[in-house]
Amino acid sequence: MNKRKNKTLNRKIVSSSISVIISLSLVLFVVGLLSLILINTQRLSNYVKENVGFSIMIKEKVKEIELIEFKKILAAEKFTKNTRFISKNEATYELEQELGEDFVSFLGFNPILASIDVKLNSAYANNDSLQKISTQLERNNIVHEVFYQKDLIDKLNSNVRKMSFFLIIFSLILFFIAFALINNTIRLSVYSKRFIIRTMRLVGAKNSFIQKPFLITGIYQGLYSAIFAIFMLIGSIQLIQSETASILNINDLHIIGFIFIVLFCSGITISSASTFFAVRKFIHLNEGELYN
Repeated sequence: MNKRKNKTLNRKIVSSSISVIISLSLVLFVVGLLSLILINTQRLSNYVKENVGFSIMIKEKVKEIELIEFKKILAAEKFTKNTRFISKNEATYELEQELGEDFVSFLGFNPILASIDVKLNSAYANNDSLQKISTQLERNNIVHEVFYQKDLIDKLNSNVRKMSFFLIIFSLILFFIAFALINNTIRLSVYSKRFIIRTMRLVGAKNSFIQKPFLITGIYQGLYSAIFAIFMLIGSIQLIQSETASILNINDLHIIGFIFIVLFCSGITISSASTFFAVRKFIHLNEGELYN
């Protein structure tokens, strides 16, 4: 009979530990993903901004040598990420494909100009910088006009700021929820052993002696949870690597190593701290409160 009770008790203890490890692993996994995104927030912002650009319309009958020299100067500018030259014929063909008709025959002349599309470095993706850049470029004799969408750039910068703020707030809220979830799971685990704690207390065991095995278990639970979370995070990184390699910096070993260290420290700290406070609470319960 006693053996059966011991087996049942051991099974409950193991089941309780597994539930804590699973819950903590899932929470740490989500925290790890959010940490990866937060660390890459600036990179995400730069990626979005560097897809913004402007077009330089080139005057008619510009000499090829002048155009080549201008493209070299443009490529060397600090604000330039990359450039693409679109010839008059290429621009005409693209517009005809969009319109679905030969507008040149209809008009009797070709109003399209050759152009250079410029993608900006992220630091210059704002209207103040673009205003200075356009003024500078329009002084060149071969430039007819510099065109960019002011409203689009304002909205883009506003949305990037909102996105960064939302990610930070969401991460803080999630971390608070995660801590509360882990704390409640561990408290339930310790609650199932409250009678053992009471028995040890009655035979004169010191608080440190009672807490020690629970804290050791808590540290191991945090360690195992962190390991499982890291394996899940590695698997997720492998899955998303091909899709987000140009957006998220998931190949930098320093960043990945930093996140792994954060997960290890978070898992062990949260688990052991929650265990410590939960055990301390049940140590001081009187006999009547044990059945509540």
